[in-house]
Amino acid sequence: MSVALIVEDDPDQAKMVAEVLRLRDFQPLVAHYGETGLEMARAHLPSVVVLDLMLPDINGFDVCRRLRTDRGTMLTPVVMLTALGDAENRMKGFRVGANAYVTKPYGIDDLMSAINTAKAWRTTIEQENMHGEIHVELNSEITLLQDLNDFLLHLCRETPFDNDQVMQLRQAVLEMAQNAIEWGNRHQSERLVNIRYRVYEDRVEIVVRDQGSGFDRKNLPHAAAADDPFSHLDVRDKLGLRAGGFGLMICKGMVDDLRYNDVGNEVTLIKNFLKDVPIDQDL
Repeated sequence: MSVALIVEDDPDQAKMVAEVLRLRDFQPLVAHYGETGLEMARAHLPSVVVLDLMLPDINGFDVCRRLRTDRGTMLTPVVMLTALGDAENRMKGFRVGANAYVTKPYGIDDLMSAINTAKAWRTTIEQENMHGEIHVELNSEITLLQDLNDFLLHLCRETPFDNDQVMQLRQAVLEMAQNAIEWGNRHQSERLVNIRYRVYEDRVEIVVRDQGSGFDRKNLPHAAAADDPFSHLDVRDKLGLRAGGFGLMICKGMVDDLRYNDVGNEVTLIKNFLKDVPIDQDL
């Protein structure tokens, strides 16, 4: 029987979710505090965590973030079940690694659909021989890139990369995410930037996708040129762009491969592990 961990401070709510899950062949465990939930997740390795956001000690966002940055629980499916149904909290939930988000009041089918979605996420990763995947969504506000910065730094530290490689990958992702906000989504806050971080046996892949119409890579007057990397600065100044952004040229020097889709609204950054430094199999 699959174990489901319910992290919920309201005893009545926890009991109701536990009864639903028991009828669906789950063995429910309940934690009323965030820290207790983290301890139980590490000890029992549940098939899914159903997580409330408003807890007595730490909030559910912090619980989810810590689950995602711990090697032992990194791939644990997480469903956020909360009364906080606004777009900002929903987006923050996905930003810290939630797989699904259900708003109270909810129906049984809503909850089970979310749990199935979360479990399917892990199955897909295991079938593709990945060692981990993190999925975050940002709206088009530059201030949110600070959250992404810290998040990626924690994730990259869970790989065999040395400090210089971590900083290179981090900078490349931030550059591409900022380009997606600035050029792809044109600072329109209703548009999202979707980022997926995937860890394989021999490499890390990070996919950054915006909701813009794409661009022609052969016609970028504001981009840096390899033979004259500073000529673009005057153009950027006239266009009101952030100073000194070397965009594609910077990223190409910091990763092993950089691939755009045909449209130009999705970029994949690939950085390989050194062959003599195996990835931890517990990731």
